[in-house]
Formats: sequence, C-alpha cells, structure tokens
Amino acid sequence: MRALRVLAVLVVLGLVAFGAGVVWFDRGLDTPLDPSGQERELLVPKGATLNQVGRLLREEKLIADERVLRIWARIDKSLPAPKAGRHKVSSAMNLRALVQALAENPIPDDVPLTMIEGWRLRDADAALAEKGLITAGEYQAAAQDASKFKLPFRIEGKELTGYLMPETYLVPPGKLDVHALIQRQLDAFHERFQKPYAEEIEKSGRTLQQIVIMASLLEREEPNPNVRPQVAGVLYRRLDAKTPLGVDATSHYSLDDWNDRPGLLRQLRDPNDPYNTRLKAGLPPGPIGAPSLPSLLAALRPVPSEFWYYLHDSNQQIHFAKTGEEHEANRRRYNVY
Repeated sequence: MRALRVLAVLVVLGLVAFGAGVVWFDRGLDTPLDPSGQERELLVPKGATLNQVGRLLREEKLIADERVLRIWARIDKSLPAPKAGRHKVSSAMNLRALVQALAENPIPDDVPLTMIEGWRLRDADAALAEKGLITAGEYQAAAQDASKFKLPFRIEGKELTGYLMPETYLVPPGKLDVHALIQRQLDAFHERFQKPYAEEIEKSGRTLQQIVIMASLLEREEPNPNVRPQVAGVLYRRLDAKTPLGVDATSHYSLDDWNDRPGLLRQLRDPNDPYNTRLKAGLPPGPIGAPSLPSLLAALRPVPSEFWYYLHDSNQQIHFAKTGEEHEANRRRYNVY
C-alpha cells in the first residue's frame, strides 16, 4: 500500500509539473514581454537558425526565455525560417508575432537621395534620370498633376513646383517610385513649414502661393540664408509699390539650361515673357524652383527697411541702397553691370 501511495504522489506531482510546463510554454508563446514596448529594428545575421534567433531575441529583451522557441521548433517542423536583414520588431509582440515578423522580407537597405534647393522640375528630373533612377521625363510629368497626390494644403493650379521640399531622403536602392518620392516631398513641406507656421501664414496678409513664389526667388537671388529676410523686405516693398521686382533669376526659369547666358539676355528683353520681372510688375506666375526652409521662413518673415535696391559684388557680398543714385554708385564701386 505504501508503494502505491508513493506512486500516486509521484504521478500527481508529474501531472502538476506537466501542467505547469504547459502553462509556462503557452505563456511564452502568447504573452509579450513588455506590452508598452516601442517598435525598433532587429538585425538577423545571415544564416542564423531559429535557436540562434531565440537567443538573440532574449539578449535583445524581446522574449524572456529562448527555450520556448526551441521547444516550439521541435513540436512544429513547419515554423518559417528567419530571413537575414533588418526587421521591425517590438517587445510588445508575442513570440508568435516575432517569428512571423522575422520570416517576412527584411527592411531594404535604404540609400540617401538629395533633392537640391532651387531645382526646377526639369532640373530634378534630369538629375534623377542621369543617375538611372527614373525614366527621363517621369518625375516632371508626375509633378505637373497635383490631382494624383494627397495634398494637406491648397495650392493654386496643378503644378507642384515650390511645394516639393528639397532635402535628403532615404529611399530603397534601384529604380525610384516617383509617386512615393513626390508624396514624401509634399508631406515634408506640410510637416516642416505649412503646418507649424499655418497661423503665422494666415496673419501675414500673403497667400501661401505668394509666400512660396517669393521664397523660390530668394533661394536663387541670395546665397546667404541669413540675408534673405532683408532681401525679402526689399522685394515685398517693390511688390507692394507695384514696381518691377527686377529679379533676373525669374528669366532663367523657362530656359532649358539655367546657365544659358545668350538665352537669358534674350529673355530679359522679351516683354511677352510672363516671368520677366524687369519689365513686368508683380510676382511671376508661379514658383521658379524648390525653396528651402530658410527661404520659406525669410519670405514669411521679411525684414522691413528703407532700401529699394541691392546688388552682389564679385565675392557675392550684398550691398543695399535707398535711392537709384546710391545704387548706381554701388554699381560703379563694385563694377557690377
């Protein structure tokens, strides 16, 4: 009888241990280590096995015990193998979700792509095509139809020139998704300028389009971002007085080659060119390129002054003048004609 009682006790203890083991295993599969955990990247080494991945998950504090994964892999031979590379994971994911996430395609190794300040659509298109990232004309054609994109702000017309934020973007290697790139540029314009300064834009007395056009002129007109607010003050003064702005950069806009000197001289003499701000008062019909954030802020926050004129010397230093006589004296002094 005593032997039977001992056997019975051992059986009960075994069942209890087994039950506890089942609870431990199920909890290890279904319970996240930290429900409030933030998403982050995990690098799975090339050739890593499930057992090695389990140890990595424990070391990175994504699971409590890698033995759960080891046992699961023995029970279920159909578990997907992890793929080498970077994956989005979180300690808020349970082990089942983690294994599934690591079996999916890894995050592409993005490369930097810099969109330059002042670029026209044709300039950006040519640069991207030269790098083999797009088919020539693809970027320019897409950016001429605003209806294809989600715009969190209103624009005048359909062309997106001026609203495509120039900065460095991380993109997947190989051919570009032009639509995705342009949407990211529009979103960046919204997040970095239009949204945070919406109230200031509203109070400025200028429309968003007017500010963007002015910013595009400043981008090309003044190389020093710190001086652009003063230049903006001069140009707004001319604009409000309904006198020509005299910004030669606008006459570059329609040229195939921005640096085409004979073409520029021809445009400067053309009274029918809508972008000729020497002969026509007011802003040009639209932005002449992609303004940077400093130019946008300068156009939003011009510095008023008594100046009507300015010029740059051979060292690109700016010189302001209050009168035409002072301006002509500056021309002679710095040999600028």
